Amino acid sequence: MGIKHLEEYRDPELAKRLIDRIGKAPHRPARLMEVCGTHTVSIFRSGIRSVLPDTISLVSGPGCPVCVTDQRDIDAFIAISRLDGVIVATFGDLIRVPGSISSLQKERADGRDIRVVYSAMDALDIARQHPDQQVVFLGVGFETTAPTIAASIQAARMQGLANYLVYSAHKTVPAALETLVNAPDVRIDGFILPGHVSVMIGVNAYAFLTERYKIPCVVAGFEPADILSAVYKLILQIDAGRPLLENAYPRAVTPEGNRRAIQIMEDVFEPVDAVWRGIGVIAGSGLKIREKFADMDAAVRLDIQVPESQPPKGCACGDILKGSKTPLECPLYQKRCTPMHPIGPCMVSSEGTCAAYYRYHQ
Repeated sequence: MGIKHLEEYRDPELAKRLIDRIGKAPHRPARLMEVCGTHTVSIFRSGIRSVLPDTISLVSGPGCPVCVTDQRDIDAFIAISRLDGVIVATFGDLIRVPGSISSLQKERADGRDIRVVYSAMDALDIARQHPDQQVVFLGVGFETTAPTIAASIQAARMQGLANYLVYSAHKTVPAALETLVNAPDVRIDGFILPGHVSVMIGVNAYAFLTERYKIPCVVAGFEPADILSAVYKLILQIDAGRPLLENAYPRAVTPEGNRRAIQIMEDVFEPVDAVWRGIGVIAGSGLKIREKFADMDAAVRLDIQVPESQPPKGCACGDILKGSKTPLECPLYQKRCTPMHPIGPCMVSSEGTCAAYYRYHQ
């Protein structure tokens, strides 16, 4: 049934019908935020903005986990890579993100042992192969990846791999959305909610947005028709003045989410206040390794000396992440900041808004 539904949403005729419905539907001017970075890329790649009425604006949100990682955490990653006897394992997007004075890419060029992996389990294999060295996995991501990294910590404990450590810079999405709703300089008329995160946490995790803040919300998949369907549902809600929480991605997302994955995540991690680039401290939005797994917490086990962090001067990445600016309003965009020479993380990550603008925006 999932394959059948996927083929339906890849049908260009469905997309055309949705575009026609959106164009004919009565609606008020609406500013809709796509929360997920994958949505941002899909919107640009498929040209969705160009087929929407001028009264509908799509703005990008803080859905790129690398982009919202605080500068101090990036600097901590670099400091870890410089420690003797340490192998750093990381997802590829982090390699080129500039820290205050360096990057993991530069550190690797200088001889530090930094390895790109595709999963935390790959990092476990490295720890197994190098028992005489500390292997530190850099944990960056939302609820999509946090359960798998939690599972790697559980597996390391069961296998007796004392040399496997994780530095947790994970964040959770719902708390960030609540902060954006309350931000005085951000106007959001509706949320296109993330697909991947919602597979894990379920639709019900966002109920507070409609119940408490009266914000229309629709969970969406990643095909053009998925996103157009979410836009159509949102403008109908806005025009009717009836904020609802709808699921336009039922082939993958359920009301309750993946409870087993969440249980694993909650067994290993506990909520903690976290700093989001451009947004600031959001209470309870981070994930800290629990005390019972402290022997696998790189922040506890290692002597990490982080210099005073300095965000890149002139970079508007923070404002872009909360939807108050677009890349076109950044003085560095396409001038000093390009994919070949990125100044901020929004230009580095494959899900970064600036990278998507640079590649697709006309």
